[in-house]
Amino acid sequence: MLRSGRWRGCLAVLAGALPALAFPAPSLWWLAWICLVPWLLLIRTAGTGRRAALDGWLGGAGYMLAVHHWLMPSLHVFILILAALLGLLWAPWGLLVFRMLRGPVSAGAAAAAVVVVPCGWLMIELARSWQALGGPWGLLGASQWQVAPALRVASVGGVWLVSLVVVAVNTAVALLFVTAAARTVAVVGIVVCGLAVGAMARWAPQPEESGVARIAVVQPGVVTGVHGVERRLALSERLTGSLAGRDLDLVVWGESSVGVDLDRHPDITARIATLSRRVGADVLVNMDARQTDRSGRTGIFKSAVLVGPDGLTGERYDKMRLVPFGEYIPARSVLGWVVSLGRAAGEDRLRGTRQVVMSLPGADGGHGLRIGPLVCFESAFPDMSRRLTRDGTQVLIAQSSTSTFQHSWAPEQHASLGALRAAENGRPMVHATLTGVSTAYGPRGERVGAPLGTDTSGTAVYDVPLATGTTLYVRLGDWPVQGAAAVLALYCALVGVRAFLRRNQGKAGPGGEARLGEVRLQPPTG
Repeated sequence: MLRSGRWRGCLAVLAGALPALAFPAPSLWWLAWICLVPWLLLIRTAGTGRRAALDGWLGGAGYMLAVHHWLMPSLHVFILILAALLGLLWAPWGLLVFRMLRGPVSAGAAAAAVVVVPCGWLMIELARSWQALGGPWGLLGASQWQVAPALRVASVGGVWLVSLVVVAVNTAVALLFVTAAARTVAVVGIVVCGLAVGAMARWAPQPEESGVARIAVVQPGVVTGVHGVERRLALSERLTGSLAGRDLDLVVWGESSVGVDLDRHPDITARIATLSRRVGADVLVNMDARQTDRSGRTGIFKSAVLVGPDGLTGERYDKMRLVPFGEYIPARSVLGWVVSLGRAAGEDRLRGTRQVVMSLPGADGGHGLRIGPLVCFESAFPDMSRRLTRDGTQVLIAQSSTSTFQHSWAPEQHASLGALRAAENGRPMVHATLTGVSTAYGPRGERVGAPLGTDTSGTAVYDVPLATGTTLYVRLGDWPVQGAAAVLALYCALVGVRAFLRRNQGKAGPGGEARLGEVRLQPPTG
């Protein structure tokens, strides 16, 4: 079967798709630690570098298609094209794996593979995290969102370090099936990874709790049909009104919860301000409407806006990172035809220009709780929540709407990202959606209270633990990515030097000049 190109290609796609089961909704988190083994062993038997690169490409396409399969209703057949294009990122990785694992693997080569192969994987995750390539959805480390030791690792090096350790273990497990010398190294590698995770879980700086913020989430649920936007707004208002007397610090509505520009609709603003007075807390809403921003640009923005008892507070954040095809068409002049295939954006949204930390009113009239808003899949980007934390955010807030993918894995996958962002930054995170899953996480990434599922229309009040202190990830940033790049650069340099020396050896040949390792004694002269 492995000799047949067609069957081998099918196996590569299936092997690449296997990791998707580690993410929600299946959430087989333990599978992430061994899911790459079939793919690695398949590439090992490729026979040629070209075949190994092809196995990497097909496996990468399978990975992207499986992790993003819920986009099918929106992109239809175009999702296959995108998966094939993004799968190309794994072609060099396939060649790298083949070079590291082919033939009889010595102990030294096995030790190098446990280090270099994960670094190659991390470069792929970095590349596809670029917004223009879809963003960092489905990073392998994100599958560990409910594993406490892995969340501690994230506090040290972000989701990048979690991915690095997971791929290192996969590589070590694959080496168990190679040679006796490799097996010994593999066992040592697995033990070292386990000890490293344990050390980080025990000794990494932990956030220190410093009080509680009472935050309510309003989730109206699915509202369809004629005047759906207006009916959803009315339902959100009724649900918010039911929160009176709950001693709240903040009420959060989901993404696109208001379909008009509140600056131009003072009547709706006044209604929300009345609700703010009734519940005794500001209301963070999200406008999805044609607006004019502070610089004078007019277009459709998605904006997090704070409404207090006296109306708009002036605090506003415009979404910066838009969903490709969902909120804008990359190179619309070339790819605009995608609109005819599915539910792609008919008009490009406009981007915000800066992140914003909002301050709630304090008890003495000064500044109170500081919140950092993110909109939709911005919660997938580690750097955005890190920036907000460095700017003084006490609570990260994500406003989202995945109603287009209501009965897929997307809502749970999106909600799970909050655990990673909370753990990375040592700050709690509240994930508020229109139709579920809405939830909250503490500063260690632990879930707070019960989530609101996709079948729920209602509210939830979360006593969110606040925290002080700074995690190593906030201090040091994406150092695992930088380290991985350095390792790969060193590896490529060594490969280049070895190739150069071999070429020179070949030129010397028998009877020629002395080759590497030879010493030729010359007789004395004179």
